[in-house]
Amino acid sequence: MTTVGFHASHEQFTPAELLRLVRLAEQAGFRAGMCSDHFNPWTPGQGQSGFAWAWLGAALQATGWTHGVVTAPGQRYHPAIVAQAFGTLSQMFPGRFWCALGTGQYLNEHITGERWPTKGERRERLKLAVDVMRALWAGEEVSLRSPWFVVEEARLYTRPEAPPQVFGAALTEETARWVGSWADGLITVQTEPARLRQLVTAFREGGGDGKPLRLQVHVAYAPTGSEARHAAMEHWRTNVYASDLITSIKTPQQFEVLASKVRPEDLDASVRISSDLQQHVAWLQEYVELGFDHLYLHEAGLQQERFLEAFGQHVLPALSPPARG
Repeated sequence: MTTVGFHASHEQFTPAELLRLVRLAEQAGFRAGMCSDHFNPWTPGQGQSGFAWAWLGAALQATGWTHGVVTAPGQRYHPAIVAQAFGTLSQMFPGRFWCALGTGQYLNEHITGERWPTKGERRERLKLAVDVMRALWAGEEVSLRSPWFVVEEARLYTRPEAPPQVFGAALTEETARWVGSWADGLITVQTEPARLRQLVTAFREGGGDGKPLRLQVHVAYAPTGSEARHAAMEHWRTNVYASDLITSIKTPQQFEVLASKVRPEDLDASVRISSDLQQHVAWLQEYVELGFDHLYLHEAGLQQERFLEAFGQHVLPALSPPARG
């Protein structure tokens, strides 16, 4: 059965509020969690950017869920430090932490002042970072010098019995095919089913056949369709553009300029907007049929409690068995 989880958006809410929300989500029947890892919000109006790694320890303690995070080792974070942080979480909460690694966004990584590499260079950097992290989790001593980072006589003394699952984050077929060769699974963001089918096929052809598939789903729910669309426009209209553009924008202020050009009808491919809960069930069922075993739902608006209550009562039971405990 598909596991339906809750996505905690650090760009939109304080860490304390997100901790309260994951507790409510678990009570509502959501069975897993994931969160973003941003240094900056998408736009100044979103207003938050809590430190995901500190929050994850609290969230794992506060719930019985598995939790994961999408991050980009290599520029803002040295991969040995990422390996230590994730190894510690996995040691404290065995089998309950996973990570998704991607090539990053200039929005978050530019703070180091380093050059923003090309996509090909970022892929090379990411794969090297993954190799370093896995070697450290295995107890090896790592030393290397690369154009991206230096590691000198690094060894993790606190390690989990089993390393965390490493998912590859992909938004294009090319990237999905590439991460299929090294990742433990695929995570992507919802778009039209035909497009998702292409991503899944590419991942499987690249070496991911039989590996798990996870999907982040942006939704906007309200009692009326107009209210739902207004919430999506107000809080999540920045992400309708192609991934190459989104990853190259530097500041929240620049994203706000881009967002000013978005029309309400432009949102339909990137946010599932409806006041009809059965329509939400139908949309999510399409993703289940594509093979995604975990769906992480992100309510784009601010009315999180309304979303949790409505989806807990009317959507989750149609997609997965009741949560235990």
